Order: sequence, then structure tokens, then C-alpha cells
Amino acid sequence: MIDETLMLENYSIAKKLLDVAHAKHQAIASNISNVETPGYKRQDINVDFDAQLRKLAQNDDVQSIQNLDFQVITDLATPSVRADGNNVQLDKELLNMSQNSVQYEYLTNYVSNSLKQIETAIKGQVV
Repeated sequence: MIDETLMLENYSIAKKLLDVAHAKHQAIASNISNVETPGYKRQDINVDFDAQLRKLAQNDDVQSIQNLDFQVITDLATPSVRADGNNVQLDKELLNMSQNSVQYEYLTNYVSNSLKQIETAIKGQVV
């Protein structure tokens, strides 16, 4: 029962997305803290991660989902917003942080509820 729950596709995807949301939050925080740093280029999660995850989910490949790696990359595609080459837009980063926080909270609740189901199965009672 426990192994089956931990190997479910939705649970595996949620855990992976929690890791990504955490890394994204750190990247956004770095971007915000460097909004005034000359020449700083914003950080983000590699854009092909979502496509890779979606493809693995469509194929029900739980093992590959668990092994899927993501990278924090430097965003060179976004044009500079300042003369010194910095490409961080504060309002956009604050919006990204807000969206990421909501996603992180949702995923945390989903994973927590999955673990509560395991606890219920072990104890045999609803908490």
C-alpha cells in the first residue's frame, strides 16, 4: 500500500513539481534581490522541463518522472530593461513569486493529503 501510493504518477509529479517550485522561488528571490545590480541576468527554470514532464506523464513513466532533472538557468532571451544590461522586471518577478507561492501551497497540500492517506491506512482510523 505505501509503496503503491509513493509510486503513483500524480504523487510523483507533485513531489517533482514541489522541488521545482522551491528552486523557482529561490531563483525569483535572487532576481528580486539583484534588481539594481548592473549587468545581472534573471534566473529561471529551464523552459523544456514542463514539456519533458508532460511527455513522461502522458506515457505513465513514473520512474523517469522521479529521475527527471531540472536546471536553474540564466535567462539571456529577455531583453535588458536598463542601460546597464540588467533584465529583471520587478513587477513581473513579484507576480511570478505570487503565482509560484500559490502553486507551492497547493502541491504541499496535495502531498500532505497523500501522506495522511498512508497514515490512515496504517492506523486504520481517520484522523
